[in-house]
Amino acid sequence: MTAALPLQLESTRRPAVNPWIIAVTVSMATFMEVLDTSIANVSLGHIAGSLGAARSESTWVLTSYLISNAIIVPISGWLASALGRKRFYMTCVALFTASSLLCGLAPSLTWLLIFRVLQGIGGGGLAPSEQAILADTFEPRQRGMAFAVYGVAVVVAPAIGPTLGGWITDNYSWRWIFFINVPVGILSLLLSYNLVTDSEGAKKEHKAVWKNGLKVDYVGFALVALGLGCLQIVLDKGQEEDWFSSHFIQLIAALSAFGIIGTIIWECVVSKEPIVDLPLLRNRSLMSTNILMFIMGFILTSTTVLLPQFVQEMLGYNATRAGMILMPGGFALMMVFPIAGMLSNRVQPKYLMAAGLLITAGAMYHLTSFDTTVTFTQLSWARVYQAVGLPLFFVPLNTIAYGDLPPGKSNNASALMNLMRNLGGGVGISIAVMLLERRTQFHASRLSSHLTPYDFAFTDRLHHAASSLMAQGVSAANATTQALAGIYADLQQQALMLSYLDVFRIMMYGCLVVLTLVMFLRNVRKGEKVAVGH
Repeated sequence: MTAALPLQLESTRRPAVNPWIIAVTVSMATFMEVLDTSIANVSLGHIAGSLGAARSESTWVLTSYLISNAIIVPISGWLASALGRKRFYMTCVALFTASSLLCGLAPSLTWLLIFRVLQGIGGGGLAPSEQAILADTFEPRQRGMAFAVYGVAVVVAPAIGPTLGGWITDNYSWRWIFFINVPVGILSLLLSYNLVTDSEGAKKEHKAVWKNGLKVDYVGFALVALGLGCLQIVLDKGQEEDWFSSHFIQLIAALSAFGIIGTIIWECVVSKEPIVDLPLLRNRSLMSTNILMFIMGFILTSTTVLLPQFVQEMLGYNATRAGMILMPGGFALMMVFPIAGMLSNRVQPKYLMAAGLLITAGAMYHLTSFDTTVTFTQLSWARVYQAVGLPLFFVPLNTIAYGDLPPGKSNNASALMNLMRNLGGGVGISIAVMLLERRTQFHASRLSSHLTPYDFAFTDRLHHAASSLMAQGVSAANATTQALAGIYADLQQQALMLSYLDVFRIMMYGCLVVLTLVMFLRNVRKGEKVAVGH
C-alpha cells in the first residue's frame, strides 16, 4: 500500500531517542499483558469464595479474557493503521490499565467478567503494535537483539505469573493481582507519549487507510469474532463437556468452523478492504514462521500449565511453591535471550532454531525420567533446561518473519504472529489436558487388570495392609475394605504419574517433528539486505 523506501534511507529512519529505551518501554506493556494471562490461575478459588460464585463459574475469569483477546488480535493490524500506530498502542495501554483497576474493584462476578472482557480487548492490541514498533525502530542487523529484549517479557511473564499471583493472594487479596497493573500502565503511557513516534511508513499507511474515507469491514469483523470466540469456548470447555459427545460443543464448533471458513473466503476473495490481512500469508517466510509460532505457543504454554499442576497433584505443593518451580527458568531466559540475539546475527537462523528445538526436546525427555520422589531442585533445573532452548528458537523466528515483508505490513504481520501464538497456547492446553485424562484412564485400566486374586503381589500387599489395620483395632471386614481403597488410590496416583510422563514424551516427539520442518526454511545469506516494511 506504500512504496518501498530506498535501502540507502535505512539509516535515516532511526528514532530521535536511543532505540533500546523504546524497546524497554514497549516491553513493559507486553510484560504486564502477558503476566495477566497466567497470574489469576492460582487465585480462582479465592475469587469464587469472595464473590459468592462456584469454582466452575470462576474459570470464566480466564476464558472471558482469552476470548476477547483472541478476537482483537487479528484485527489489531487494521486498527493500528486506521487510528495511527502510536495512538492505537496508547489507547490499548490506557484501556488495559483502566479495566485492571475496575477488575480489582468489581463487586460481583458478573462485573468482573465484563471488566475482564474490556481488559482482554486492550491487551490484545498491545503485542502486535509493539512488535511492529520494534521492527520499524531497529535496523535489520539489530532486530535480533531487539526481539530478544521483547522475548524476555513474553516468556518470563507467564513463568512468574503463577508464583506472583499465589504470593499476592496468600498475603494480601486477589484484587491486588489486578491493582498492580495500574502503576505500570501509567508509567508505560507517560514513557510512550514522550518517546515513541510513528515511522514514516506507519504514517503513510495511516493516510492510505483514510485517503478515500474510512471503510470498516463489518462482515469480516463479525466473522472473526464468531470464529475465534467460539473456538476459544470449544478449547476451554471441550474436555469438561467430553468434546463432541456434547450437543453444546457440536453447536459451538460448527459456529466456529463457519466463522473461520467464512473469514478466509470473505477476506481473501470478497472484501476490498479486509480487516484481517490473510493474503499476506502468501509470503513464504511469514507463512512458515506463523506455523512455527503456533507450535512454539503450544509447547511453551502447555508446559507452563502442566508443571505447576504436576507438582500440586502428585507432590502436594501449594500454589505459591508450585509457581516457584517456574521461576529459575525465567531467570535462565533473561540470560539466554541476549545471547540468542547476538547469535542470530552470526548463525544461520534455521540452524539456531534447530539447536533450540533439540535442547527443548532433550528437556522434555529429561522430564520423562521423573517419579513421585522427584525433588524441588530437580524440577527447577528441568525447567531451566527447557528455558535455555526457547530463546534460540524464538529470536531467529521473529527475525525471519519480519525479514522480507512488503512495505507497510509490519502491523498486519504482527497481528497474525500473535494470533498464532495465542491459538497455539489455547490448543496446547486443551490437548495436554485431554491427553492427560485419556492416558490416565488407559493406565488405570491396565494397572487394575492385575488386581485379581491370582496376582501374588496384589494379594500379598492386600493381606499386609489389612493385617496392619486390624492391628490398629479395625474390624476384619472394614480392614479389607480400607486396604482395597488404599491400593486403588495408589493405583490412581501411579496412573496419573504415567500419564504425565506420556504427555511429556509426546511433546518431545513434537519438538523433533518441528525440527524437520525448520530445516525447510530458506537460508539467509550473511549480509543479505532486503526491503523491509515501515
